[in-house]
Amino acid sequence: MTELTGAWILVRFALRRDWVRIMVWVVSVTALVVATAASIKGLYPTQAGLDQAAAASAENAAAIAFNGPVQGLDTVGGEVAFQSGTFGLVLVALMSLLMIGRYTRVEEESGRTELLRATVLGRDAQTAAALAIVTGMNILIGVTVTISLLQQDLPVAGSVSFGTSFLAIGLVFSALALVTAQISENSRVASGLAGGVLGYAFAVRAIGDIGDGRLSWLSPIGWSQKIRPYAGERWWPLAIPALVTIVLLLVARAVTARRDLGAGLVQPRPGRAVAARSLGRPLGLAVRLQRGTIVAWTGGLFVLGFVYGAIANDIQDFVGDNQTLKQLMAAAGGASLTDAYFGTAMLTLALVGSGFAVQSVQRLRSEETTLHTEAVLATPVSRERWIASHIATALGGSAIVMTAAGLGAAVPYAAQVRDLSQIPTLVGAALTYLPAIWLLAGVATALYGLAPRAVSAAWTILAVCFVIGFLGEVLKLPRWIIDLSPFQHTPHLPAAHLTLTPLLTLLAGAAVVVAIGIGGFRRRDVG
Repeated sequence: MTELTGAWILVRFALRRDWVRIMVWVVSVTALVVATAASIKGLYPTQAGLDQAAAASAENAAAIAFNGPVQGLDTVGGEVAFQSGTFGLVLVALMSLLMIGRYTRVEEESGRTELLRATVLGRDAQTAAALAIVTGMNILIGVTVTISLLQQDLPVAGSVSFGTSFLAIGLVFSALALVTAQISENSRVASGLAGGVLGYAFAVRAIGDIGDGRLSWLSPIGWSQKIRPYAGERWWPLAIPALVTIVLLLVARAVTARRDLGAGLVQPRPGRAVAARSLGRPLGLAVRLQRGTIVAWTGGLFVLGFVYGAIANDIQDFVGDNQTLKQLMAAAGGASLTDAYFGTAMLTLALVGSGFAVQSVQRLRSEETTLHTEAVLATPVSRERWIASHIATALGGSAIVMTAAGLGAAVPYAAQVRDLSQIPTLVGAALTYLPAIWLLAGVATALYGLAPRAVSAAWTILAVCFVIGFLGEVLKLPRWIIDLSPFQHTPHLPAAHLTLTPLLTLLAGAAVVVAIGIGGFRRRDVG
């Protein structure tokens, strides 16, 4: 028996259990790049359009902070890397740290690792299996992104370097997550630490790119972008993430060999002797369990909204004489160009914010699989109260998240135009999408109540809404397909006029599917 004995069996088991989850991650990242490339070709069919967009982006600090350094923007490939590069890198890093945590600290925290270690399983088998699976996911993303860009007739060197940049950051955060998994015995704290490093990487990269670019060398995101896809590729920066990955893996291996199973380097602090009275109620417990998620999504949507609001006053420079882009924005309801822009921006913020609603409802499933639900239902708490508490948290949290998104967009724009009335206008435009978001949350609830193992399908539905919202007009999708998205039935304020009929219809639909989910949960076995 060696320290890696059983690693291959764990890999096979994880692939059999999570192959759908793995493919959703890979397809989502690849689809982001493909959709961006297709839209760039449709929006800027001429070199003059690319040059105009490049000039506008180069002069806007907010666009640089959000998208990345200005390099090769006078080419289709350069625009693809600029528009999808930073977001794609963040998505791959997030995937890597979450999947590593799932296969290491989550397994250890649940007690499954201890059971497996009681058999013929090497000490490093689980770590090696986790690293092999996530590394394979990163390689698959790098390959599929490269092939998809080559099929768009983009240069070979740029396509390969762009796919490799995803692989590089994925390996760094995989190794980082292995280290943070040793620090805390709580899986959420471990993932939160790695997520904090990701937030640091984004902030440092943004500040560096706005400046002379030197500070970006301190960011893992910056390392991947220093490869310069489609802008005179440089391969030597790949040595930095490779070296950092090796060092982090050695650190993780050294700590794993010395700590006790189930423990972390940092001992958890004792809780309060007497719990808050709110924790004795289902709603108070649900809010407490999801408090960190609500705070994280609220902060993220505020920052994203701030980026959209910061460039709103310069939207005319971005669009210029590009008739395709004007027509696309006008599809949101088009009044003035700025209002049409905000209509599209609010749609984007709502689609992103829907991720919170889906994740919040899925907490029901995680509570059930970890046997926490049975412990709560063993008390006088009814099934209806328990599931309703989490649904209320999802719906109320969505309102908080969208309010933050609207404020983020309104504050910088109101400051630029010196008109405080824009704040309630834009916050109201963001909250208009709540019925659509609640309908999606209701669908996730129905899936949980009727077929709990299929609750992850809600993410697929959200992905379809993304494609319809971003590319429905560009790809000329049939109207019946576009109408499948509830977000397309929401007035795109402030460009369109407010009509209550579609909103009330969406609310009624949300109530129906939530009721179906609660009814299904009442009648099925728990666990």
